[in-house]
Amino acid sequence: MKVALATDDDRGLDAILSHHFGRCPYYVLVDIQNNKVGEVSAVKNPAYDSHGQPGDVPSFIKSLDAKVIISGGMGPKAIGFFEEFGIEAITGVSGMVKSIIEAYIGGQIEGARPCSDEAALPDIDDHEHDEAGRLQEEMVAMRRELAMATERLGRLENKEEK
Repeated sequence: MKVALATDDDRGLDAILSHHFGRCPYYVLVDIQNNKVGEVSAVKNPAYDSHGQPGDVPSFIKSLDAKVIISGGMGPKAIGFFEEFGIEAITGVSGMVKSIIEAYIGGQIEGARPCSDEAALPDIDDHEHDEAGRLQEEMVAMRRELAMATERLGRLENKEEK
């Protein structure tokens, strides 16, 4: 079974989950067989720069033969498209792909709650565009640090339990 995860980068199992499935730059694809991780690959989101038309991204995910899509958030229309395609949508998670896949295999994450559809972004000038890009890069870096700290905390808590 193939699981697609919306990510901020293309680092495979070390990628950071994106907060929005349609506006992420990459999808990490993970094959799961007998509750074990198989092949892992990353593909660019063809709608990243344009966001495309409603249904474009779910159609793209379907074309990848994914049976599950996992992201931080997703609007109600997208969840509906995925349901129509027979693809399970899971939202409300964050962290590194490796930890998320382990939680999925362990049955610890499931279901999708829609976030509100975002309003169209206003026109911005070049200076604001540069600032927005810089802030987005900082946000990705902070999510990576948070994911790494969360994993480290989990390891320390497991050590204390033993």
